[in-house]
Parts: sequence; structure tokens; C-alpha cells
Amino acid sequence: MCTTCGCSTHHHAHSDEDTHLQHHHHDNGDGHAVEETVRLEADILGENNKYAMFNRGFLAARHVKAFNMVSSPGSGKTTLLEATIKAIDNRRSIAVIEGDQQTDNDARRIGALGVDAVQINTANGCHLDAHMVGHAIEDLGIKENSLLFIENVGNLVCPAMFDLGETERVVVISVTEGDDKPLKYPYMFSGSSICIINKIDLLPYVDCELERIKANALKVNPNLRFFEISATTGEGMKPWIRYLLEP
Repeated sequence: MCTTCGCSTHHHAHSDEDTHLQHHHHDNGDGHAVEETVRLEADILGENNKYAMFNRGFLAARHVKAFNMVSSPGSGKTTLLEATIKAIDNRRSIAVIEGDQQTDNDARRIGALGVDAVQINTANGCHLDAHMVGHAIEDLGIKENSLLFIENVGNLVCPAMFDLGETERVVVISVTEGDDKPLKYPYMFSGSSICIINKIDLLPYVDCELERIKANALKVNPNLRFFEISATTGEGMKPWIRYLLEP
């Protein structure tokens, strides 16, 4: 989580003292620095959860379904979002929040489809948090009864710890990543309600089996719902779109 990976230095640390504690919590053998780190972690997550509760209430009052899209880099989240927007084809209003460390490339790709998109650049941060997302929601002016997609920073570690106020968390895994990813990053899969297995058109060319991915994911989270998709060919998109458009 952030106090150990260092990304909190820019976004979450409240003083030079806090930053020092985060980076040197093993120096003291009496346990005090470890206790301080635990306190900081609790403070950070507690603060985040307050913003997440506000976001969730705000969106629920407007009947907005929000999906926190998480994955490792290169899984195809943005391509999947583009395919999703095209397949929905104005049957539902859509807004998108894009999270990356740098550039607005993804927001421009989404905006080119006629969808309102806001880019959040986290600089040295490796995840979005609920406070950032709350400001982006304000900027978007999301319509009632719409869909909100939050494309998180590509990372299967830190984003698992941060509730953004979403309706559902969607973990995307591509078949090119191997079928043991759920076992390597269990917290992300245990905290998600949907698992999209993307790039299934590449299955003949990689050492990966759909059933092994699903079996490994179900070991971590027996309640996961799966969608098997190729965002580039359109294979498997219909069940996903049907699910999104359910009342």
C-alpha cells in the first residue's frame, strides 16, 4: 500500500515528518516507527473512505452506475472502453475518468468518441483515490441514469486498497499475462466483483487457458462474475454490454 511503496509522498503525506516515517520505518528496533506507519496507513485509508462514501452517495442519488476498471499495464482497458462505448451506441449516457501517471492520451482517445472524459495525472502516484475522483465527478457534471467508467492507473497492487465510491470494481486480465495472475495478486481479485478476461483472440498463440484463469480467480474470490472478451474483434462483447444496460 502507499506508505510502503512511496507513492504517498506526493499525494498523501501531510508533512516532512510523515514522509520520513514512511521511508525509514525499519530503522528503529523498538517498534515505534512500525506503529507510526500503521497509524499513517489507517489515517490515509480512513480519509479516503470518507470521500468514497460521499462519492457513492452522490452517484447513487443520480442513479449512476460507476465501474472502477483496474488491471496491470497493457491489459487493454482503454481499447475495451472504446469498444464498450461504441457497442452501447448512445443507448445510455457515458462519462469516463482516466487515470495515468502522465499524458492525456487515453482521455483524448475517449473524447474522440463523443464521450465526456476527464484525465487525472497522478505524477509519481500509482493509483487513483476517492478525493481525486470526487473532483473529476464534479468537473464531468454526470447526467442522471448514466454509466461512469473510472480507468485506474495500471497497477494490480495499490489500487486494490482504495475504494473510489464505485458501484463495482472490474479487474481486467489479458490472456497474454498468464493464468496465474489471480494467485500472484489476490487482493485485487478478492476485492473485485467482475473479472474481464481480455484478448481471447490471442489464446491460440499463448500458453494460457481460460479455465485455469477462472479456476485460479475463483480460489481467491468464489463470487467473481466472468466475461470473456476480445475488445479488438468484438468477440464476447454482447454479454458485457447486456450486463451494463441492465436496469
